[in-house]
Amino acid sequence: MALLDVTNLSISFGGLRAVDDFNMTIEKGELYGLIGPNGAGKTTVFNLLTGVYKPNEGKIKLDGEDITRKNTIEINHAGIARTFQNIRLFKQMSVIDNVKVGLSERFKYSTLEGILHVGRYKKVEKQIDDEAMRLLKVFDLDGERDTLASNLPYGKQRKLEIVRAMATDPKLLLLDEPAAGMNPNETKELMETIALVRKEFEMTILLIEHDMKLVSGICEKLTVLNFGKVLCQGETKEVLSNPEVIKAYLGE
Repeated sequence: MALLDVTNLSISFGGLRAVDDFNMTIEKGELYGLIGPNGAGKTTVFNLLTGVYKPNEGKIKLDGEDITRKNTIEINHAGIARTFQNIRLFKQMSVIDNVKVGLSERFKYSTLEGILHVGRYKKVEKQIDDEAMRLLKVFDLDGERDTLASNLPYGKQRKLEIVRAMATDPKLLLLDEPAAGMNPNETKELMETIALVRKEFEMTILLIEHDMKLVSGICEKLTVLNFGKVLCQGETKEVLSNPEVIKAYLGE
């Protein structure tokens, strides 16, 4: 059974068909790319997968569960986490506190216990601290645990956003143009971070990206969108050599 199975997904805005009859299947453990020219509908697909938008038609199944009509919180609990093209960290919070935000739904105590610091409060807070540090060590960010997120270099901010997403213990990680704004060295480090996520967590990843060097270097399969429709799907090498895909990118 596929981890993600999307069938006949469609959505319109003001009469414009932004995504039209979209189909995609991702197996557990795959690193899958969703590419296409600007305005092709890629981010709209991400917003549909995460409950930001509700489709006019179609179905989304995650690990066999129908999540089509669930809201963003329910979908996150079901097992989808995402990052954004524009980094959305809590910039005036420390590195470790950003990760603890991601852990907050997994380790809980009551409001009263939190106010009075009684009951499960101390035990749960220690669990959160320990897990946050474990994740930071995996990603070599433990040395910056008390650094404000805003003071991290750009590449490490990207990495921290991935760590925070992983703190929710997802089944599927959506990365929305993670290489945007990066220099070549930062992009290389990003590729290493994505490889680390797959190795340490056996994570299934769906990636939107315009950097074709990155895409060809790490993605096993691709779906190409153009004007909201699937133009091509398949193995990365075959898709990137498809004349229709080349034409869509070159605008010929």
